[in-house]
Amino acid sequence: MKTQVDFQPVLLGTDFNCYGMARSFYHEYGIKSIAFGVMHMAPTRYTKLVDVRVVEGFNSNPVFMETLTAFAKTMDPNKKYLLLSCGDGYTELISEHLTELKQWFVCPYVDNELFKRLGSKETFYAAAEEYGLPYPKTKLISREMVERGEKIELPFDFPVALKPSDSIAWLDVDFEGRKKAFILDSRQQFDELLPKIYQAGYTGKMICQDFIPGDDSNMRVVNAYVDSDHHVRMISLGHPLLEDPSPAAVGNYMVILPEKNDQIYQTIQKFLEEIEYVGFADFDLKYDRRDDTYKVFEINLRQGRSSFYCTLNGYNLAKYVVEDVIYHQPFTETEYADGDQLWLGVPKKIFYQYAKESEYKDRAVKLLKAGKYGTTAFDKDDTLKQRMLMHYAFYLMPGNYKKYFVQR
Repeated sequence: MKTQVDFQPVLLGTDFNCYGMARSFYHEYGIKSIAFGVMHMAPTRYTKLVDVRVVEGFNSNPVFMETLTAFAKTMDPNKKYLLLSCGDGYTELISEHLTELKQWFVCPYVDNELFKRLGSKETFYAAAEEYGLPYPKTKLISREMVERGEKIELPFDFPVALKPSDSIAWLDVDFEGRKKAFILDSRQQFDELLPKIYQAGYTGKMICQDFIPGDDSNMRVVNAYVDSDHHVRMISLGHPLLEDPSPAAVGNYMVILPEKNDQIYQTIQKFLEEIEYVGFADFDLKYDRRDDTYKVFEINLRQGRSSFYCTLNGYNLAKYVVEDVIYHQPFTETEYADGDQLWLGVPKKIFYQYAKESEYKDRAVKLLKAGKYGTTAFDKDDTLKQRMLMHYAFYLMPGNYKKYFVQR
């Protein structure tokens, strides 16, 4: 590992995603990242891989731009500063201020117009329709429909999935029973939940979808990097075998098996290149056995929370963005990832106990027994204090599964 001194990663956020990106930069280039965020979080609290700078109110304006403007005045003129988001809210702020930020930072992001087209589920599904990207049957529900007491007709049967179209606004909504997303088994649950959502202050639309049958092992996740000329430089497929069951984090992947699927790769690559995307992208999909298709739920306009599975499998996320926007290395060909390392976000015993029995679990068990696995959370080069805190976080996880896990 050679230490690079001609550029500096600046990460927005202090969470698990930030730590994964910081590890990628550290092991590829020997660089300690700088991170801005609103609070200390466990993965980066005691790390030596990140210089964490906590600023109250940094996740909104005017503090966001005031902080980065002040930081720009301290930057080394002989270095390039690479600005990367680790959360949806920061991605939106970058897109809103892209022109101004590019005065000081290298910012591989779409402009605000394309962000608005892709950044909410409602507008993303319109783009998916236009470009032939398969997605679940969907009904949009507005606050006005609910407040009028309108009986909302659904073009599919229960169970259904219900989630906010505006995931950024949803972060500020709180009520008893709030979840990141809901699976509802009956009309009664549906009719009781919707008024609670809007009474709690959410104003955006809700997305109700046909629930695709099957457990977590029917999910897929794709992370890709698209360069400044809209070429997909790398695309990586993961096969989640277990998700987080807790209400605040439901749907977060906790075990990912590496996989390769040319059909998925070609479908996602075609979409990204046709819309002239730039930067990291993260897609959630689910296999629908009823029509033998993989249906896309959403795109995150950043690398995914669990995207370190790419780096773990030999496709270092930092390398692709640096080669593109820092060193301007020309595009040659797309790398279609095909790894052999199991990514874990939980202790092994949780995986053994809760992941559904299947041929995929059997393959994952073989990788574990062969020592072919890793995590985002633990780095042998980091401080003992950081590793101890993450071990404590892992120690608490079985309680969440015991309390919240439901097998479908």
